[in-house]
Amino acid sequence: MNFLNQERKISIFFYALWLYTTNHLKFRTNLNNANVYIYKYVNNYIESYTNIRQHDEIISIFVGHNHAIKGSRMKILYYDCFAGISGDMNLGAMIDLGVEVDYLRNELAKLPLKGYELIIGKDMRRGISGTKVVVKLENMGPHGIEEHESLHESTAHGTHDHHHRPHDREGNHEPHRTFAVIRQLIRDSSLSDDVKELSIRIFEQVALAEAKIHNKDVDSIHFHEVGAIDSIVDIVGAAICIRALAPDKIMSSAVELGGGMVHCAHGMYPVPAPATAEILKNVPVRKGTIPFEATTPTGAAILSCCVDEFSDIFSLRIQKTGYGIGHKEGEIPNVLRVHWGESVGITDPEIIASGIIECNIDDMNPEYYDFIIDSLFEAGDKDVFITPIMMKKSRPAVTLSVLADHECETAIKEILFTETSTLGIRKYAIEKTMLHRTIELLDTPYGKVRIKTARYRDKKIKSKPEYEDCIKIARDHKIPLNQVYKVIEKLLSDHE
Repeated sequence: MNFLNQERKISIFFYALWLYTTNHLKFRTNLNNANVYIYKYVNNYIESYTNIRQHDEIISIFVGHNHAIKGSRMKILYYDCFAGISGDMNLGAMIDLGVEVDYLRNELAKLPLKGYELIIGKDMRRGISGTKVVVKLENMGPHGIEEHESLHESTAHGTHDHHHRPHDREGNHEPHRTFAVIRQLIRDSSLSDDVKELSIRIFEQVALAEAKIHNKDVDSIHFHEVGAIDSIVDIVGAAICIRALAPDKIMSSAVELGGGMVHCAHGMYPVPAPATAEILKNVPVRKGTIPFEATTPTGAAILSCCVDEFSDIFSLRIQKTGYGIGHKEGEIPNVLRVHWGESVGITDPEIIASGIIECNIDDMNPEYYDFIIDSLFEAGDKDVFITPIMMKKSRPAVTLSVLADHECETAIKEILFTETSTLGIRKYAIEKTMLHRTIELLDTPYGKVRIKTARYRDKKIKSKPEYEDCIKIARDHKIPLNQVYKVIEKLLSDHE
C-alpha cells in the first residue's frame, strides 16, 4: 500500500467500510438502498476533515468502486433452509454443489486434530439424492442420527446436550476443550488466514451465545472432547468450502427451526434451543413445519456469520443445486438445499415481493403525520403514502399506506396502533417490478452532484439529481432551488 497517496488510502478505507457494513449490518433491503445510507455517512465523515482537500476525488473513487460492483454479474450462493440446517448437512451440500472431496480432506488435514474419520457418500431422503457427511470418531462410531451437532450437544459448562454423551471406563466424562483452546488450535494450523478467521468467527458465535445464556466468560465455555472434534470439522469445513467457492454474495431463505422439545444438559427445552435462538437474533425464521429440531447452533452460526441477505425472494440464474442429507426421516425430506448461480443482468427489471399495511384515519390531528412517517421509516419500511378518501357519513379521511417487507411487519403494526387513532389495519401482498438504478457523480458549476439513473434492457430511461444535494447547493449558494434543477437538467441533456 506504500505506493498509494494518502487520499487514495482513505478512499480504499471507506470502500472497505461500505463492504463491511453491507456484509455485517444485515440490511434487509437491496444494496442500492444500502449504498445511499453508507454514501451519506462516508460523505459527511470525510467533510469533517478540513485537511483533506480532495474530498470530491475520494467520493468519486468510492462511487466508482460501487458502480463497478453493481455493474457486474455476481456469483451468488443461496441457502434454501426449508428443512433447517446443521453443520454436517452444510458440508454435504457444499460437496454436492461441487467442492472437491480430496480438497476438503487435504485442507482439514492442516488442523492439528486427530481422532476422527470423515465419511462421505451418497444418500437419499424422500426421493431426493444428495451427499451425506458423517464424522466417525475413534472408538465411538459415527456421530449419526442424534450426534450430528456437537456444540449443541456438549454436556459441560454452558453447552447443550440432546442425549447422553459417552463416558470413559471410570464413568467420568471425556476431557473438555474450552473455546480459547479451540481458537488457538485453529490459529496454530496451516490453514489460510481467511479460513482461520471465518472458522473462529463461526465458533465464536456459538460461544458468545452460550456465554450469555449461562452468564459465563466466553473463553471459559467448554465443549465436550467428542463434541469439539466434530464441531471443529463441521465449522472449519464450512469455512474451507465457502472460501473455495468464493461467492460474491451469500443469501438465505428464512430459516426453519423445527418443532417439539430438545433434551439439553439442564433439562427439556422447546425448539429452538436457547443457543440457536440467541444466534439467530434479527434473522427471519419459521417454526413448526418440521416436527423435530431442524436447525442447530452450528448451522445457525454458519448462516449468521456468512449470509449477507436473508430473503425468500431471490433473482438469479441457477447454474447448479446441491443437497446435503441429514440423519432423520420425515414427511418433509431432511435435506439442506443450496443453489449456485449468477445475478440477473444488471439492467433487467428486478421483481421483489413485498407487502402493504394500511389503515383509514378520519379523526386524528394531521400534525402527527410527520412524526408517524419518520417513525415508520426508522422501523424499516420502504415507503409511506397518504391518500385522501371519503368515508361513511361523508367524512373526509385518509388512507395511510406503508410499503414494507415481512420482517418489519410487527414493528409497523405497533406504530400504527400506538401512534395513530386507527382501531384496525389491513395488509396484503404485492409484487414490485423495479428498474435497475445506479448512482453516479456529475460535475456542475456548484460542485459534484449525485445523479440517480434508471436503465431498462440496456437503455438509459431516465436520470434525476438527488434532492438532498440540490437543497445543499441552493442553501450554500443562496440561489433558488428551481435554478439548481435547471442547470443540472441542462447538463444531463448535454451528456445524452
